Amino acid sequence: MSKKNKRHKHNHNLAYADNTLHFDNIRQKPPQMIPRSLAQEHYIDILTDTDCPIAITSGPAGTGKTYLAMLAAIRALRTSQCDKLVLTRPAVGVDDERHGFLPGDLNAKMEPWTRPLFDVLKEYYGTKEITRMLEEEILEISPLAFMRGRTFKKSWIIADEMQNATPSQIKMLLTRLGEGSKIVVTGDVKQADRNNSNNGLLNFDTITDGKEMKYIRTCRFTNKDIERHPAVAEVLALYGDN
Repeated sequence: MSKKNKRHKHNHNLAYADNTLHFDNIRQKPPQMIPRSLAQEHYIDILTDTDCPIAITSGPAGTGKTYLAMLAAIRALRTSQCDKLVLTRPAVGVDDERHGFLPGDLNAKMEPWTRPLFDVLKEYYGTKEITRMLEEEILEISPLAFMRGRTFKKSWIIADEMQNATPSQIKMLLTRLGEGSKIVVTGDVKQADRNNSNNGLLNFDTITDGKEMKYIRTCRFTNKDIERHPAVAEVLALYGDN
């Protein structure tokens, strides 16, 4: 074997070993979840409650809804509570769930809408690790419209910006729940791009208000729970989002 071929083989083995090392790290070092408010403490309790397979949270931007949901999902993966993370959201505003005109494969098409979720993932995984997770189907990105007919087992499903889902879409999503799985629905009922009659999150708030539920827990944040710059709460107040 020539020196050139030996060098090529050696580099290939190094790359494989590097990928394996990253892949093994996927199930290590669960992130810490430290609440910064009483509302976040309640939310974390819901997220980590193994007897609660469905968690529904609503509230304004900056309250930690998506961030804490992603931390809990990563923690569940790294502690072997689940085998898969599924990220989804409605793509309202871009031809209502039709992604065909966007370049690239499905992951690339969904990237603009799942970027806030990936921002959290990138705090714990490198680009190569995320790519490997996608290839091994440990991580899946799926438009909400593609969920119909599926059943998720031992998976964490995070559905973000669900104020833009219709009531029927939320019903469809919540009935995808399989054994050992958890669905976390997040959104802000006041930031819907649909009218209120089609605001699935608002509808769910209405039909569950005052009802005792065994498997579903809810959390509602307010402007007082915003953890971003104080100016965010001031802006929301100006627009009447109290």
